[in-house]
Amino acid sequence: MSALQYVDISGYAALLLRRTFKALTLPEALLDRSRMWLVGSGAKWQSDSNSWVFPSGAKLVFGYLEADKDVEQYQSAAFQFIGFDELTQFTEYQYRYMHSRARRLAESDIPIRIRGASNPGSIGHEWVKQRFIIEGKQYGRPFIPATLSDNPHLDRPAYIKSLNNLDSVTRARLLQGDWSARVEGNKFRREWFEIVDASPSSCQKLRFWDMAATEAKKGKDPDWTAGCLMGLSSEQTLYIFDIKRLRGTPQANEQLVKQTAELDGKDIPVRMEQEPGSSGVKVIDDYRRRVLMGWDFKGIPSTGSKEVRANPLSSQAEAGNVKLIRGTWITEFLDEAEAFPSGGHDDQVDAASGAFNQLTLTEPEPEETVVVYDAMEQVKDLELR
Repeated sequence: MSALQYVDISGYAALLLRRTFKALTLPEALLDRSRMWLVGSGAKWQSDSNSWVFPSGAKLVFGYLEADKDVEQYQSAAFQFIGFDELTQFTEYQYRYMHSRARRLAESDIPIRIRGASNPGSIGHEWVKQRFIIEGKQYGRPFIPATLSDNPHLDRPAYIKSLNNLDSVTRARLLQGDWSARVEGNKFRREWFEIVDASPSSCQKLRFWDMAATEAKKGKDPDWTAGCLMGLSSEQTLYIFDIKRLRGTPQANEQLVKQTAELDGKDIPVRMEQEPGSSGVKVIDDYRRRVLMGWDFKGIPSTGSKEVRANPLSSQAEAGNVKLIRGTWITEFLDEAEAFPSGGHDDQVDAASGAFNQLTLTEPEPEETVVVYDAMEQVKDLELR
């Protein structure tokens, strides 16, 4: 309704966004609703641009931002209204970038409006909460809460019965619009981590990888490959510079690890968790010989549970000794850390714990196993000796 407010004025353009185009086409979603309202109104549907064109020449466009790079499809475009449906499904980068597309001609009286509608939860929960609920009044960003009781047309008893099948956190978010409901672990709190713009130049840095070579598939939520770049200052303060993440094939993981190492530079040591058994040894040997030849690279056999390995990092974070260098990766890391070990994923925490344990290593690293593939390799090894 907000997007349609000025369609009688020539030159007006509105954009309605979902994270994926498929989400636009679901029953009673935006496209479905627009057909119910606009068929027979004089507006014409243009399938090539996914837009309604009105007799005035005004346009209502439907779009998506599945990946951050999708913002580029709107470069050079201008809209007087931009609406985000389920805002918490978008990244903060996508939301803020689209502000650059909100503009009008100097003589226009049409207001510039950017609006979002959303349930709590999903990947953008924390940045939306920060921007509109915590900072909202101070920065003139209105937040208008709504609950089930505000929708008189819905079969409320049936919907409540359906929501009762959900976990308590998700139910509180969807039923009550509760932005404070969250899954909490017992190792980390997000307020322990100070976000800063830079670190001391004297930091000793190291990148640690927790590997998971699994592609994301429909209906599945596999682990991530995560690589944490951490630094230790001369004042014994820890800085997390960034965390790279990917869910992909072993080949895609290799490409990420190699590209990240090249961007970090050869002066940054690379460590990787070594899985148990001979297969883990072979993976590390392959990375050493082929993927990261020329880098200071070692495989580190994992010992103890993930919780035990995270304890030292948790202690330092609670003491305020772990800082985060500002970046788009922070929200996802804090979400995972705060839910650890009860959350669905622990890859970023495991990578950060590994980096911490290696940077603060006081005992000699374990001797590494040399894999001999055939007799000729063994002969060469003996000749070298």
